Amino acid sequence: MGLLFQAQAQARNKTRNVILVTTDGLRQEEVFQGAEEILISKQYGNVGKTNELKAEFWRSDPQQGREVLFPFLWGTVAKHGQLLGNRKRGSEVRVTNGRNFSYPGYNEFLTGIADPKIDSNDKFLNTNTNVFEWLNTQPGYRGKVAAVVNWDVLPWILNGPRAGFPIWSGFDVPPGTRRMPVPRALDELVGPSKTLWSGVLLDTFVRYAAFHAVDTLKPRALYVSYGETDDWAHEGQYERYLRSAHEFDRFLGDLWKRLQSMPQYRDKTSLVVTVDHGRGPAPIAWKSHGREIADSAYMWMAVLGPDTPALGERSGIALVRQAQVAATVAALLGEDFNAASPQAAPPVVEVLRSSHRE
Repeated sequence: MGLLFQAQAQARNKTRNVILVTTDGLRQEEVFQGAEEILISKQYGNVGKTNELKAEFWRSDPQQGREVLFPFLWGTVAKHGQLLGNRKRGSEVRVTNGRNFSYPGYNEFLTGIADPKIDSNDKFLNTNTNVFEWLNTQPGYRGKVAAVVNWDVLPWILNGPRAGFPIWSGFDVPPGTRRMPVPRALDELVGPSKTLWSGVLLDTFVRYAAFHAVDTLKPRALYVSYGETDDWAHEGQYERYLRSAHEFDRFLGDLWKRLQSMPQYRDKTSLVVTVDHGRGPAPIAWKSHGREIADSAYMWMAVLGPDTPALGERSGIALVRQAQVAATVAALLGEDFNAASPQAAPPVVEVLRSSHRE
């Protein structure tokens, strides 16, 4: 941006806080079309009571179906913000790291770099600087950055020891990571609850920790990561996948309501929502993702806040790359992440008010 442009952006932007929220592997198919009828079955979705699930979440009209499944995204974001990624309407949001699985995806949207060296989900400290780590070094944000994460590898992806800001995880973290304090009861509940997956918690614990962070730390930049959607999909449990997606939407709505009730955040906060990768198509490949499943490169993104034009579901726009998320998070605050990280992709101008004529 340049120092003069950055100063002007900071003065012009109404956003003073930004929250990035992600959920692992939630398909753009459900977000834009609603629940898929073929997957509400014993054969393809391992669903027992199909009639009940259909009555709850499926509608013959896809627009009605998506509104039932995601009432906040379609009742609030679609009216006051933007949703990107509906390929049927000429809006593509794509993973560009070529791997289409978690560590490469989280790295890409957090750091702005599709790093070819990252080719596994192993726990190694990320050498790339993420946008929250960078914000934590900037005047006005130092000590006002935090993260609440589900997947056990994320503290390594964020490079907690180097990043310096507090992180909540229900799992062990790299030595030197600053742990975010939470009520003792949460830690006591988390320990015995690790009975489903080895590295992912139930998202309800993330929800509690995220609200605690907002209430007590009052961060200007917060990252929250949900995880259940990916694991239920891998197990082929479509009902659980739908319910975790629906609960994710409910969390977004409750979070937004809470933010608007607090003077520090009301009308001064931008919310960015996205995923680390997509998934394959129904009826079989929806359970998986990766390089061999081309459709899993397609993802989605939503933005809501005072500096994002209320254009709703976008159509006929240029390709958006996953790597653009990091600089977008900073740009909403009027900050220039690209100046510090020239390799990072530029912001998504479509969601910035400064790119549109008023």
